[in-house]
Amino acid sequence: MRKLIGISLTLITLAFISCTTDQPKDVKQYTIEQFMNNTSIGGGSFSYDETKVLLTSNQSGIYNAYSLSVDGGIPEPITHSDTSSIFAIRFFPDDNRILFRSDNNGNEVYHIFLRDVDGTVTDLTPEPEARSSYFGWGRIDDSFYFSSNKRDERFMDLYKMDIDTFEPSLLYENVDGHSLAGLSANERFVALSKSISTSINELYLYDRQSKKMIRVSPENPNSSYSAMDFSLDNKYFYYLTDEGAEFTYLMKYNIDTGEREKIYEAGWNVAYGYFSYNEKYLVIGVNEDGRTKIYMFDAKTMAPVNFPDVVSGEISSIRISRSENMMSFFAGTSKSTSDLYVYNFKTGKVKKLTSTLNPEINTDDLVEGKVVRYKSFDGTEIPAILYMPHQASKSNRVPALVWVHGGPGGQSTLYYRPMLQYLINHGYAVIAVNNRGSSGYGKTFYRMDDRNHGEGDLMDCIYAKYYLAETELIDTSKVGIIGGSYGGFMVMAALTTQPEAFAVGVNLFGVTNWLRTLQSIPPWWESYREALYQEMGDPANDSVRLYKISPLFHADKIARPLMVLQGAQDPRVLQVESDEIVEAARANGVPAEYVLFEDEGHGFVKKENQIEAYGKVLGFLDKYLK
Repeated sequence: MRKLIGISLTLITLAFISCTTDQPKDVKQYTIEQFMNNTSIGGGSFSYDETKVLLTSNQSGIYNAYSLSVDGGIPEPITHSDTSSIFAIRFFPDDNRILFRSDNNGNEVYHIFLRDVDGTVTDLTPEPEARSSYFGWGRIDDSFYFSSNKRDERFMDLYKMDIDTFEPSLLYENVDGHSLAGLSANERFVALSKSISTSINELYLYDRQSKKMIRVSPENPNSSYSAMDFSLDNKYFYYLTDEGAEFTYLMKYNIDTGEREKIYEAGWNVAYGYFSYNEKYLVIGVNEDGRTKIYMFDAKTMAPVNFPDVVSGEISSIRISRSENMMSFFAGTSKSTSDLYVYNFKTGKVKKLTSTLNPEINTDDLVEGKVVRYKSFDGTEIPAILYMPHQASKSNRVPALVWVHGGPGGQSTLYYRPMLQYLINHGYAVIAVNNRGSSGYGKTFYRMDDRNHGEGDLMDCIYAKYYLAETELIDTSKVGIIGGSYGGFMVMAALTTQPEAFAVGVNLFGVTNWLRTLQSIPPWWESYREALYQEMGDPANDSVRLYKISPLFHADKIARPLMVLQGAQDPRVLQVESDEIVEAARANGVPAEYVLFEDEGHGFVKKENQIEAYGKVLGFLDKYLK
């Protein structure tokens, strides 16, 4: 076992040198159109001959699939949607056909499509109300796997799609409400997970040959277990767990004997671990204090494999080609968009393929996030990411925003967010709080908000104000709170339970009525329902507590200006959640601006909508906060 030694972190009250100086820096301020003229990309899988990579890009204003030569050049569009976003999955293994997925303007009812080389597009999962998700390619290249709830809207079954006939066959019928988690190369073993709570679950292997269930996790577990990979010889199963530890680590399980071996641990959560196509490399991602640090090893010897040097930032994700001769990867920073690179293992050459940042923007005008820590009301140490605008000084104190991530259980990370950089560029400090209950800081911290939502975690956000005051760069009378999804709930919890804490609130598609939301979760979340109820509360049995923490029922307390943004197609937080809280705030005589997009879901992905949304957020803040 090779162990990564984590670097101990020292509590630093003043996060960086600019906090002790009185030398503000003049910066060029950019429009929201300039910020959104960056290109957001993802993917990076290789074509069968390894001459191209497959991308998802929003360069047209909406996400579509593109191919790009490994020698560089201009991305070539493969799809041309101008309505619903398209997300590339992968090339076929022996030609340039592709698979992609798309839904209806963010309703999350995904279908899998084939795009032929002649441009013909076919919906391979045409059942209109069924949700399908890609699950991997068959080892002998005659099929791919996908999950679908077409048999029962509550449960995802596992299917095999023959790529000659495009007729699916059922591999595993999921009648017990498990979550599909993996499949061995010989299709014999299906990895399954059953959630007990959001931090505790059971892990199984179903033997399709013997029809028996193999328990990998212990009876009555009190830890998390997550399937990662199978060995090519089908003898070993790899999984993550935090059993007996604060952080997750990688384990190897002998399927025949039940013997276990710890493969890799770190001073942080191991986020994932998987092998390259022929098991030459083992790739491991570690969640290190707000960033994912990637490590690669020779799978046989566990000798580290060095990554190429990248000037423009940290490597955030990688794809290794089937031949294991090529690697694509993304690299970026918290103040610069991620770009795609390819690396040739044989020659040692690395090539940058994209330039996604708008050339009109000088990154020197943007701000790098800094990890900071502060004490909350009960002494708990709270990690956060601080962005201090260059304009700030002791003689020019700036307004600030407390940013609350989604979840519950999400995490703010050190990666580029155009909306935040836009607000920072226009003179707002931002502190992205990883309140108790956030991922990445151990299971004890993760569980601290269970049945304590809108209470201890909200106080963590309020205490961020005291940290900001210590910098001596913030006008503490001008601190607002902003967040999306669960973070939007926290915004409304602040405005209704601590109405004097923040000067304004910006709620992006946040929950306001937990009783309704927990009763109306999408049907395909059925396997997760009980776990969610364990953390948040069961609306049938915990109605008093859920009523107490639901901002809608205390909206008469809203006294500060409010802005709400919502997508009409959102299946997680229904539009009515935002409709009603805006109506209630306006009934108080409080300024309440409302931005509703008919063609968006849980989050805004179309550039024109992002431009409108983020531009209006700045206008609202300039009017009521600055």
